Amino acid sequence: MENSQLSLLSPIGELPGHTIDSVFLSDSSVILHLGDTLEFLRTVPDKVVTLGITSPPYNIGKEYETRQSIHNYLQEQTNVIDELIRILKDNGSICWQVGNYVQEGEVFPLDIFYYEIFKERGLKLRNRIIWFFRHGLHASKRFSGRYETLLWFTKSDDYKFNLDAVRVPAKYPGKRHFKGANKGKLSSNPLGKNPSDIWEIVAQDWESGIWDIPNVKANHPEKTVHPCQFPIELVERCVLSLTDEEDWIVDPYCGVGSSLIAGIKNSRKAMGCDKESRYITIANERIQDYYRGNLKIRPLGKEVHVPSGKEKVAQIPDEWRTQPTQEEDSLL
Repeated sequence: MENSQLSLLSPIGELPGHTIDSVFLSDSSVILHLGDTLEFLRTVPDKVVTLGITSPPYNIGKEYETRQSIHNYLQEQTNVIDELIRILKDNGSICWQVGNYVQEGEVFPLDIFYYEIFKERGLKLRNRIIWFFRHGLHASKRFSGRYETLLWFTKSDDYKFNLDAVRVPAKYPGKRHFKGANKGKLSSNPLGKNPSDIWEIVAQDWESGIWDIPNVKANHPEKTVHPCQFPIELVERCVLSLTDEEDWIVDPYCGVGSSLIAGIKNSRKAMGCDKESRYITIANERIQDYYRGNLKIRPLGKEVHVPSGKEKVAQIPDEWRTQPTQEEDSLL
């Protein structure tokens, strides 16, 4: 970005203009920086961010990373984590979402390595959330991976957690206590129920720690050219529960801007950095489309599609039907 700001002019008269800054300014509300993550974080003042959320490079040779030894990779990430902790408020959280590093067929679960890094710096793990998805690459010498891990750390014991912001409608709002001092009184909260036991699409959610959210592949409405794109829905749950309106969130590896969109969609201030110019360009376009009302976003809480079995692609192919069974084959 040659200028310090990217203008966002709304095409609709009723909407005000919006500005994306490329550097941290005291009156900024959205920052999108093209450049080195560590250098950018060093320009952010101490203790201004309430939520740091990202999916860092996994060191697996994607187009935006250079594969290196696991030791060098973790040291590089440790430097970023130190800066992230510095700019985090005392009541803030870090959500660090990672998968596995694979070397010569051996799997290294990155969350185990990262846990030690955060723990050594005094942060406390509140949840180890499993993000489960149904589609991905098929392995041939091990079981196909269908999950990644999100580690939720807090900087102190006095942290934000807004249960009311993520409550869902009670399944039985008219349910009443059937015994004890409150017998006959309503047992439900009028604001809704804790999602930990009724968010079916996230399989008991916070309590069980399994989130069933589609990854951004193929016909997902949010799909861009980025090969490892964050679903906005995944970030949005963390934004709503761990921050308040006008709080700052930061994504040090923002890619095509999904974390920023999850933030501004919910009246948070958002900043992100990426070293790939084409991702920053796409992020800028997506944010503009959001303000214009044109951005396609998978609705928060939408149920995961389950095939009925009647779809053509769900039927056993005719070619398979003509093949002899194992028993028949043994008689030949």
